[in-house]
Amino acid sequence: MEHITLLIAIVIVTALAFDFTNGFHDTANAMATTISTGAMKPKAAVAMSAVLNLVGAFLSVEVARTISGGIIDESAGVQPEVIFAGLVGAILWNLLTWLAGLPSSSSHALFGGLIGATIASVGLDAIHGDAVVMKVIVPALVAPLVAGFAAMAATRLTYRVARNTDERATSKGYRAGQIGSAALVSLAHGTNDAQKTMGVMTLALIAGGVLAPDSDPPMWVIASAGIAIALGTYLGGWRIIRTLGKGITDIQPPQGFAAQTSAATTILASSHMGFALSTTQVCSGAVMGCGLGRKGGVVHWSTARRMVVAWGLTLPAAGIIGALGALLAEQGTWGVGAVLALLIAGSIAIYVRSRKEPVDHSNVNDVNGVNDVNGVNDAQPAEAAPAESGPEPAPVPLQVTITRTAPAGRAGEEPSVPDQPTTTV
Repeated sequence: MEHITLLIAIVIVTALAFDFTNGFHDTANAMATTISTGAMKPKAAVAMSAVLNLVGAFLSVEVARTISGGIIDESAGVQPEVIFAGLVGAILWNLLTWLAGLPSSSSHALFGGLIGATIASVGLDAIHGDAVVMKVIVPALVAPLVAGFAAMAATRLTYRVARNTDERATSKGYRAGQIGSAALVSLAHGTNDAQKTMGVMTLALIAGGVLAPDSDPPMWVIASAGIAIALGTYLGGWRIIRTLGKGITDIQPPQGFAAQTSAATTILASSHMGFALSTTQVCSGAVMGCGLGRKGGVVHWSTARRMVVAWGLTLPAAGIIGALGALLAEQGTWGVGAVLALLIAGSIAIYVRSRKEPVDHSNVNDVNGVNDVNGVNDAQPAEAAPAESGPEPAPVPLQVTITRTAPAGRAGEEPSVPDQPTTTV
């Protein structure tokens, strides 16, 4: 029993570590457009998002129930070390995509890790396939499209309504609206994503016999998950904020407001119905939609393609890491220790690599090394360098000659010619 208790503690700590990575990985969902348009300063934006993530964690447990009792069969004999291995797969994939600056889905990393570890340990029968399809895969395909079309329509409507108004005045109003909509997205993110960690922690407690099957998350689980995701959010996932705010399209304040409002509505509706969708995919779809909705707007499809590829790889990649971790963790205490050591070593290696090209609140809006807020290049033009064509020649003096004509002399005399003075300037 002592071994099980220690193992459950390790699982819970690892789950909170995943929640922390989820926070800084997904901060961009709420704050990328607000920061890129200059509606809020970067540090103030992530601080507000962190507080609202914490508040959102206490609003619902529907998604937590989906995780703890919907996808994995609690009665199939899933052990805590299997859940631990699934979390390791999710954390490592989150860190890898963060290093690449790709807004992939933390939710799908978690699902993939848990599904892969469970299949490797217990078998395919322990997975509720219908729940995976209806509550994970279908929302993953539908939600970004819904948010994208909603954002595109909202952007077109916004520009149509404001076409005869002063652009500067409306920009100020939309920036204020962005702050409100960003707050709503942050609240929705806490309501949806923090619950996923609650569900994993509850599943571990059920697997260890601490809680009865079908139990709701205890209050201490809810509070700790909310605090962990809030701390991660405050740290700020600056690499992904740069990609989402600047890499997909050049976002103006009306577009940012439309994108965030559409994303928040989609996320809150899905949380109410218990769909554990990816807030990353919803917000990314909304950003692409707002880019298409503005006349003359440009979507950088190369970045969008990289992002979509990362979405497609997330479930299987995290699943493979989780499966390998489960096979090792099942070898006993030394196996669990080995998986933990690999997690720590991998995390340190990724962090050290990230320090070679740091991105933080001071340069998050830089594009190609130039600060760019709301599409305006803030860099001062450099003075033209003098041409390097050898030594400068000496100045040529300007000579002005003044000639006086002498009067004609008598016959036979040589006319006298006075001196011709020369004035040099």
